[in-house]
Amino acid sequence: MKGVGVVPTRRELALIDHPEPVLAGDYQIKVKTLEVGVCGTDREICTFAYGRPPAGDEYLLLGHECLGEVVETGAKVSGLKAGDLVVPSVRRPCPEPTCRPCREGRQDFCRTWDFTERGINQRHGFMTEYFVEEQSYLTPVPASLRELAVMAEPLTIAEKGMTQAWQVQKRLTWEHPNTDGLGRGHGLNAVVLGAGPIGLLGAMKLRLEGFKVFVYSRSPKPNFKADIAESIGAKYISSKEVTPEQLAQKVGNIDLVYEAVGEGHVSFDLMRVLGINGIYIFTGIPAEKGPIPVFADNLMRNITLKNQAIVGTVNASPDSFAEAIHDLGEFQKRWPNAVKALITGRHTIDAHRELLTGRATGIKNVIRFG
Repeated sequence: MKGVGVVPTRRELALIDHPEPVLAGDYQIKVKTLEVGVCGTDREICTFAYGRPPAGDEYLLLGHECLGEVVETGAKVSGLKAGDLVVPSVRRPCPEPTCRPCREGRQDFCRTWDFTERGINQRHGFMTEYFVEEQSYLTPVPASLRELAVMAEPLTIAEKGMTQAWQVQKRLTWEHPNTDGLGRGHGLNAVVLGAGPIGLLGAMKLRLEGFKVFVYSRSPKPNFKADIAESIGAKYISSKEVTPEQLAQKVGNIDLVYEAVGEGHVSFDLMRVLGINGIYIFTGIPAEKGPIPVFADNLMRNITLKNQAIVGTVNASPDSFAEAIHDLGEFQKRWPNAVKALITGRHTIDAHRELLTGRATGIKNVIRFG
């Protein structure tokens, strides 16, 4: 069957003839790939900055944002049947018996750093016609979300980030009681740094939680990303027109920053104006570069005196995937045109080279298999 992958030893992106998988366990499920999202991680792997094939293979199949359809189930699978829609998770646990997070199904917090990841690190991804996976790594999807569910994996980044934020902020009276239906983030200000798919999905999550949201991105208005942000009730502000200091004056106390640009100098510049008792959520994974100047003394002073917290979010748990599916349904109810507009192109596998190595365009591009 066809697959898209990289051959690191030859520094080559290729259309690969990959063996069709078969079930090898009672709890395994064979899935037909319907759609795979193309993201910055896939594009970086195609620069050969990272990406390791499975042991014994010279190539790595790409793709970790996936929607599929069940075609066959193992003898002990329950709750899923042929024809059901599913999304797979990415990270798989390390083999170390003493790694409690991995043994408890929370490999997103693996302590040994010896985990593997579908389409990224030592396990083939989903950018192929079929794959086989253990049921525990698949999340069911209602048929009503057929056109949106490929975005579940990137949304889990926001889901996990907000779970951590609420847990950290139990240190103070931060959460709105939500007895009036306004959301537990009502009365709090959030800045989303970046208007790509991670940023806009994060903005939708924050709006769903009741935050007043400001999307802070480079391009001045008018632009279609700003239109999407403002259609969900967020305010869009260009970093070319407004400095971080001016942004803080417009917003007031910045209670939360959701970073979604993956650029160190931009991210740390905004961190200087994080508010009192604020929390800063990092999602970006910038490529290795040289050192950059930052206002280290100012940052350290603020973190200490203003009781600030910093967390990272990546490769989420089954709970985050279930929350992502639920929230995509809520986005569809509240902002059907906006959430649908996040997918700016659906393409055949023949477009893989342009999508993975050409100039990035749109918001979320998808390769369609079925």
